[in-house]
Amino acid sequence: MTSTVHLFPGLGDFSVSPLLAALPRAPGLRSAVAEVFAEADPAGREFGLIPLGRRLIGRAPPSSRELAAEVVGTVQLAQFGVSLAVHRALVRAGLAADALVAVSFGEIPALVAAGSLSVSDGARLACRLGQLLHSAEGGLTLIRFSPQQAEALLLSVGHPEVVLACINHPGEVVLSGPLRPLEEVERAAHLAGWPPQRIRLPFLAHHPWLHSQGAAFTAFARTLRLAAPRLPIHSAVAGTVHTARTDLPRALGRCLTDLADFPTALHQAVASTTAAPPVTPSSTVTPSSMNPPDSPPTILEAGTGQALTMSARHLLPTVSSRSPLADPAFSWPPGPTATVGPTAGRSPAVGPARRSASSPARASAPGATVAPRSAPTATPRSVPAVAPTSAAPTSAVFGPALTAVSRPDATAGSETDPVRRL
Repeated sequence: MTSTVHLFPGLGDFSVSPLLAALPRAPGLRSAVAEVFAEADPAGREFGLIPLGRRLIGRAPPSSRELAAEVVGTVQLAQFGVSLAVHRALVRAGLAADALVAVSFGEIPALVAAGSLSVSDGARLACRLGQLLHSAEGGLTLIRFSPQQAEALLLSVGHPEVVLACINHPGEVVLSGPLRPLEEVERAAHLAGWPPQRIRLPFLAHHPWLHSQGAAFTAFARTLRLAAPRLPIHSAVAGTVHTARTDLPRALGRCLTDLADFPTALHQAVASTTAAPPVTPSSTVTPSSMNPPDSPPTILEAGTGQALTMSARHLLPTVSSRSPLADPAFSWPPGPTATVGPTAGRSPAVGPARRSASSPARASAPGATVAPRSAPTATPRSVPAVAPTSAAPTSAVFGPALTAVSRPDATAGSETDPVRRL
């Protein structure tokens, strides 16, 4: 039997228009959006956010740009809720996941999908992360060259505060750093024949200077009730699968400071679905097969973009990788309706119950040490080995957990122009 892997993209890989276009052709998507935000919106109100659910599927839904202009955390909550809703709609269409791949911010909806978090606590994490990231001014740049070439360029330019943030595939990476040093790295890359593309997100990401923000995020996560995942979550940041022994709050904090390596997480997930029996199903989370599959898995992106899908096609050209919302040709099967409630059948909690509190304060400037990645020095960080692929390079511009755009929209994709993301 063929297994299924769901991909949960990171920040920036969100636009309202693909959701609206998919609603008429995706059975169960509208109801999934409504039920997710029925639980997420009350948590958003704790952070001063205007409820999103009815607006997103109403008669006059806001654009991504309009959401970005609202209270900090609005875009993050919208992406969290829609990503989880897409996952639930796929489950109800008979395309339940045997494994999950989470890229940075995507760990939050993935944890909810795996039964580790309630929807409301996942929403609180999304809102808090939005606050923390917007406290760290900086930039990100996508360049089409290998991780090894990126490290060599950074060493030659001599700006250790610019770091390798994300690996999309063997021929594409994202760099992160303060604006002026990042501009110098961009000029050097251009002179060397590697045209850079600035990503329109106004903050640092996957950067060691986010130590204090990572510490604050970990501390906030420890106030929530977390349970052991009921589905394998392959983390692009952790480089391994989350289990009952994983310190999940610390893993979430590392998503702010550590490198995101999508190829490693994807290869691990695919290998796990083709070589090992899936996790035993429950009433909450139902793997799509009970026996080891005899064919490669189907890879489906649980989001509104398609950049993770495009990277997956580059890495695994013989495996079917689809983005159900971004691809109008995707045929949603009318499969069986499954129970995907967020709390039924949960594992015993491994963390304390959430404390009642109002919206947390914005984080202070970087300084506290939390993540294992060291502060920047003149020596570049080691780069995980990434096996080359024979697939032809794609024409997309994207980065894990980030959106590459060519117009001045600070945090969200265009509602009219196609934007390829990861």
